[in-house]
Amino acid sequence: MDVRKPRVVAILQARMGSTRLPGKVLNKVLDRPLLLYEIERLRRSHLIDEIVVATTTSQLDKQIVRFCEESHFPVFCGSEEDVLDRYYRAAKAFKADVVIRVTGDCPIIDPEVVDQVIAFYLEASPPFDYVSNTLQRTYPRGLDIEVFSFKGLERAAHETKLPYEREHVTPYFYQHPELFRLGNVACETDESRHRWTVDTAEDFELISRLLGELYPNNPEFRMADVLQVLKDHPDWVKINAHIEQKPM
Repeated sequence: MDVRKPRVVAILQARMGSTRLPGKVLNKVLDRPLLLYEIERLRRSHLIDEIVVATTTSQLDKQIVRFCEESHFPVFCGSEEDVLDRYYRAAKAFKADVVIRVTGDCPIIDPEVVDQVIAFYLEASPPFDYVSNTLQRTYPRGLDIEVFSFKGLERAAHETKLPYEREHVTPYFYQHPELFRLGNVACETDESRHRWTVDTAEDFELISRLLGELYPNNPEFRMADVLQVLKDHPDWVKINAHIEQKPM
């Protein structure tokens, strides 16, 4: 009996209204918006069937909608504050069996890491409800990937009421291990001190330097290539070393 392959949909949340760096997802490096780099890198995944940009119905985010439409990227518009509902409706609209959660501030996300986490989820027996590489952080911040079932997402969307759980989408999974089977993928070496996400001007400065150094000659660069650049330019790590992640 044939078993249908689950449909794996990556939902990339993005909006223009960032508090610390407004409009960051469309900020340009080498004349290309950060969002384009991230989508391009996710497209190198061998396990993702479709990538959807999930933005909001806000007037400000029409810029993201326009960018996606002009670039022929699937886009979904939902609630600005209730991101969990936005994810649920986007996953339902695009018929996801397995949902990949990525955020629009990770322009140098590594498709090999993405596929490693997805494969860990897909191959597990008994199956997991939720897998990430952030339950125990060993990867650089900015290579974050979360994988979960549509059924689990639907349950979270219907059951959770707390505002921060709805804003951050997945806390209902990992804060209720009695309800969900959780899995974590760890890096071979602890690289958690690195910050490759874009939330501040300092973050953007570092990412701009990394993309400028790597992308022109090697657009398919991986985590190891970034680590080598930072080994060659140890002062670059200091650019955003003092930045603290916003608490949930």
